[in-house]
This record gives sequence, C-alpha cells and structure tokens, in this order.
Amino acid sequence: MIRPLGDRVVIEVAEAETKTASGIILADTAKEKPMKGKVIAAGPGSIDKEGNRIAMEVKAGDSVLYSKYAGTEVKIDGKDYLIMRQSDILGVIE
Repeated sequence: MIRPLGDRVVIEVAEAETKTASGIILADTAKEKPMKGKVIAAGPGSIDKEGNRIAMEVKAGDSVLYSKYAGTEVKIDGKDYLIMRQSDILGVIE
C-alpha cells in the first residue's frame, strides 16, 4: 500500500453512477467523474514555520468529497486511487 507524506491522503475513488435517478443507464462516456471516495491512508500532517506538526483533520476510513480535478490518479493492483493534499478535500460525509 501507499504511505502518503506530509499533508497528503490516499483516496479510493467511488464508482461512477451507472444509471440516473429515473433509471436511464449511462454509457461509459457519459458518466461524470466521481467527486467522492474513502480515505485509505493519511500522512502525518504538514509542518508549520516553527517546525511544529499540524495534525490531519481526516483519517483512514472517512468518506470525503473532494474537488473535481484534485489529486493525482494512480492504479495499484487494478484499483484506482487518488493522492491529494488535505486542502483539496471539501468535506467529510457523515
């Protein structure tokens, strides 16, 4: 698995919706890029100007919403993941 550094997180991307609320099945080209996922791993946090560690606000297991074009896509063992900074996360789904 990946161990993120600093204020980065590894997110398992949620599957794109395959059909609309009215039941219409979407083609692969019509699916929107999902903007939610599950945090798989979080780094230790960033370091401020005085050298103090700033704790992360998210942890492994959190379901999150993130910016549409955030992060770097990586594929490991056939699964899609995103590595992004914590600041790209918009909120935690509770």
